[in-house]
Order: sequence, then structure tokens, then C-alpha cells
Amino acid sequence: MQWNDLREHRQYPELTKMDGARAAYERDYSRLIHSPTFRRLQGKSQVFGAGTGDYYRTRLTHSLEVAQIAREAARSLLRRFPEVDWNQADNAGLIIDSEVVECAAIAHDFGHPPFGHKGEEVLDGILDDLINTDLKKIMKKSRSAQTPRPEAEVRAELKRKYEHFEGNAHNFRLIMYLEKREDIDGLNLSDAVLLGINKYPYPGTESKKGMYHHEWQYIREIRDRWSIPAGKKTLEAQLMDLCDDIAYSAHDLEDGIKAGKIEVHEHFLQDPHINRLIVDKITTLEDLFWNGWTREAIGQKVEEVLASFLRVWNEKMPFCEHDYSRTRREVKAYWVSLFVGRLGVIDDGNWKKVTFVREGEEDLDMLRTVSVLKSFAWVTMIRDLRVQRLQKRSEWMIKRLWDAFLDPETSKSIIPSDWLQRYEKDQAKSNPIWTWEHMVIDYIAGMTDAFAEKIYNELYGLKVGSIYDLD
Repeated sequence: MQWNDLREHRQYPELTKMDGARAAYERDYSRLIHSPTFRRLQGKSQVFGAGTGDYYRTRLTHSLEVAQIAREAARSLLRRFPEVDWNQADNAGLIIDSEVVECAAIAHDFGHPPFGHKGEEVLDGILDDLINTDLKKIMKKSRSAQTPRPEAEVRAELKRKYEHFEGNAHNFRLIMYLEKREDIDGLNLSDAVLLGINKYPYPGTESKKGMYHHEWQYIREIRDRWSIPAGKKTLEAQLMDLCDDIAYSAHDLEDGIKAGKIEVHEHFLQDPHINRLIVDKITTLEDLFWNGWTREAIGQKVEEVLASFLRVWNEKMPFCEHDYSRTRREVKAYWVSLFVGRLGVIDDGNWKKVTFVREGEEDLDMLRTVSVLKSFAWVTMIRDLRVQRLQKRSEWMIKRLWDAFLDPETSKSIIPSDWLQRYEKDQAKSNPIWTWEHMVIDYIAGMTDAFAEKIYNELYGLKVGSIYDLD
């Protein structure tokens, strides 16, 4: 019972009595799927631009698929590893609850800005440029002072002021601050779900992938209350993260085959150029299971995985009556089933780890297989000529939107009034959450692909919609 008290706790007391009739995680699930942020995922890119076609995945369909995989994987782990059940676990963070994992999976991509990873990269670059520009100005003045300030000190101060942009950090900005519920900020989710979403359990001052100061303060409180070791994630967060990788490696490849960007035959899958691109991508990753691997060894692993992909395809094709569409779906299902079936729980020092397991040990080879398939999807689709053109266009749009909203005096007339009211209310606090600049970043980050393009066209383009269209 003690674990339930910790896990179902919320940052703010619940005000609506009707909610008491529903289980805690059912309330969380309802709040997530009824939120405007969840609906906006249908207009945000997964790989291809949202609106490219009615077949391809968006952030919304991807999130739903991850949630389904995560829910079933959680139930399977509970059957096979009874120590992760709430009445046997040694810590509130060493429990796996299928409802919590499903909620975490639903929300895991809430923070992605318009235009996919490119949008994330551009928004973070904008804040980096802002910090560097201000740093030069301050250091120029400082050099003429009697006691010049150390550059590292000034940079750290500017980093605290402007922070950074990262999709996972923005995720928490949305669910804990920007979304609205009654008279409080955020969705007021249970602590178990918040930690289930938290893939990077540290502040942005420690790592680019870390959280913003405001939201980290409460997440750190929960972690201290639960006695979670520094840097460790709950089992539910680990499982959600792995299921995201599983979905990415199987589902995005399915989209790539459907789009004709991936051809399933030996000439394509054994192309040395494709192999080299995948190796290039893998060498940029920070995954520990590739540590010590040479380019040649990685290349051999890539060949092995792509040969397996082709073998599975050729085995499935006759059973699917040589129907390309049916085969594509069956091959996707094969890889998802294979990966989920290998999930397990092992000891990890003073904690536990959800990972691929073989004979009681972590299956590093399976982790590398997922990594190769993810990288294969990346190099064949993200690096595609048309996708790159779309990304270049989206980069220009986001930068021009930033330029339009940057000046707080001239842009107040073109920013929605509820955002301005929220900003003014925040600035009246003793410790404001926002600078004007980060408020603008948060505003742009919440846009769908189509809405960002609409605002861009209204400000800079020739095509202008009706003034009666609501923002």
C-alpha cells in the first residue's frame, strides 16, 4: 500500500470530486488523450511531413502504436518477472504497471516541435545563437571594466537564463505548465506517470537532453521521495523508451518501403553505399553497446542484420501470396514480436534494468540489431532528397517565425492574447519561469507543421487565409 501512496500522489490536490470515482491512472490517461497537445500530434511529422499522405505515420499514430506495444510488453513482463509487481517490488520505481507505461507512451512525444527532429535542432540552435550573441556583448563591455568577468561564468549565467530547447524537456513544460486544468497549470498527472515519461532524469545544466529548471525541481522532489539512485530511471520509463525504439525500428521501415524509399532486394540491401551511410550514423550515436567497435566490425553487423531482414521478407512473401502490402505488414509484425519477446528484467547494480535478455544476461546483440534497423530507417528516409528539401524549408520557416516574434514590443500584436496574459502573470511572480525569448520558443514548439506554415504565410507569404480563421 505504501507504494500506491507514493505512486498515485499528485503535485496539487485534486479539486474535482467526480475524479475520485476513477482509478488514478485512468484519470491520467483521460487527461492525456483529451488534451489539445495530444490532438496536435496528428499534425506533427514522424518521418515524412504530416499531410504527405494518408498512409504514413504521424506523431499521433506513432504514439498510439508505442502505447499498444508498451502495454502488452508490460503485461508480459509482469507474468514472467513477479518481482516487478507492486506488492513484491523493493522500491516504487521498480514496479511495472501496464496502465502507467501506456500513459507514458501516449505522452512520450508531446514535446516534439513542428517538422520533427529538424524543428528540435533549429529551436535549440536559435537559443545557442542567442546565448553566444549576448555573451559577445557582455564580454566586450566586461573587458573595459576594472575587474573583467570570466567568460565561463557569464556563459553559465546566460545558460541559466535562456536554457535550451529539447523535445523531452519541452514535454514536461507542456504537461506540467502549459496545459491548463481548473485553476492550476499543467495536467497534474500522478507521480508514477511523470517519472514514467522521464527518460533523461537530470537537469539541462548537466546535459542537453536534461529538463528545464522549473519542471526539474518537482521531478527531483519525487525522485528523492522515492529514493531513486542518481541517474537511474524507473522500470516503466525504461520500458517505454525501449518500446519507442522497437516501434521506430519496425514501423518507420514499413513506411519507407511503402514510400518506395527502401527496396527489399539484395541489390539495395547489400549496397556498399547504404552500408557506409548506416555505419556513419551509428558512429555518431552514444550507445554504450557500440563502445570499442571499429567501423569494419559495425559494417559486418550491418550486413548481418540487413541479410536477416531480407531473409525474413523472402520467407514471408509466399505465405502472403506474394502480396507486397501483406508481406510488408507481416515483416513489421515479425520484428516487433521478436523484440518484445526478448524483453526482460535484470539487476543493474543497486537498481534494475529493463532490456533485451538472453540466458539471464543483457542481450547486447539484440540492442545492436535494433540500432542498425533504426539507423537504416534514418539514412534511407531522413537523408532522402525530398525529405531534406522539406527540412531545409522548415528550417527557414521556424527561423523567420522566431524573427517575427522576438521583439516583445513589436510582436505583441501578433501573438495570441492568452499567451500574453500567461506571460504577464508569470512575470509578476517572484521567480518567473519564462524569459520572453523562451516563451516565444515554447509558442513555436507547440505548433503543428500546418499551423507553423499558415502563420509563416500570413507574415511573409503571398497566400493568406481568412482573417476569421481562429488561431
